[in-house]
Amino acid sequence: MTAALVSGCGGHGDGSRSADTKLTPQVRNRLAAVAGLGQGTSVIVTASVATVDIYDSPTDSKPSSTMASPNENGVSRVFLVQAKMPGWWQVLLPVQPNGRTGWVRADQVKASETPYRIVVSRGRHLLQLYNDGAQVAQVPVAIGTSDTPTPGGRFYLTELLRPPDPSGIYGPYAFGLSGYSTSMTSFDGHQPVIGIHGTNDPTLLGQDVSHGCIRLSNDAITHLAETVPLGTPVDIVV
Repeated sequence: MTAALVSGCGGHGDGSRSADTKLTPQVRNRLAAVAGLGQGTSVIVTASVATVDIYDSPTDSKPSSTMASPNENGVSRVFLVQAKMPGWWQVLLPVQPNGRTGWVRADQVKASETPYRIVVSRGRHLLQLYNDGAQVAQVPVAIGTSDTPTPGGRFYLTELLRPPDPSGIYGPYAFGLSGYSTSMTSFDGHQPVIGIHGTNDPTLLGQDVSHGCIRLSNDAITHLAETVPLGTPVDIVV
């Protein structure tokens, strides 16, 4: 792990166009949804090449963009799968705007599964961890202010970083998410990537105090870091 930190709390992302607007109805009908192979199970793909080609549609002859692996923080590029076709995976992309998808070739990635899912309820200031559909933990969190809110939607864990000072403002660990702040264009000179990290002031948990990141106690973020793999889905809800 590297000492670099997510921003929005900082980080970077690659651009991409919208995902599958060129798909014909026939091709769409062939899609197999893979929200899970079993109850609560999600599919993750990890880059097996140095440059992953991103396609708007599996019928395109050329990619619309590429993503390097490892990323700028030295972490292997991972994607959360949304659907599949023979030879292709449709994945959630860690780009702006939030929620964009694209297609990657199956021969450029390796597939795996995770039984874990994280749900962050902004109104309740609560993070819940699920394993195969069953809740196994819940902890209080701090979220963004009204001026710099924590965005809602489906995201996933893209990287796990270790801050240089485990007793500092980010705690001992910081996960980068695939999502970005919707209120800031940059943070400390970087793109405003949203993260989940620890804190040096647990008295602020349960409040709206961050630039959009999700803060946990240091014990809670350590437990997550030791438990969930990159690619794990994160649903941020009302």
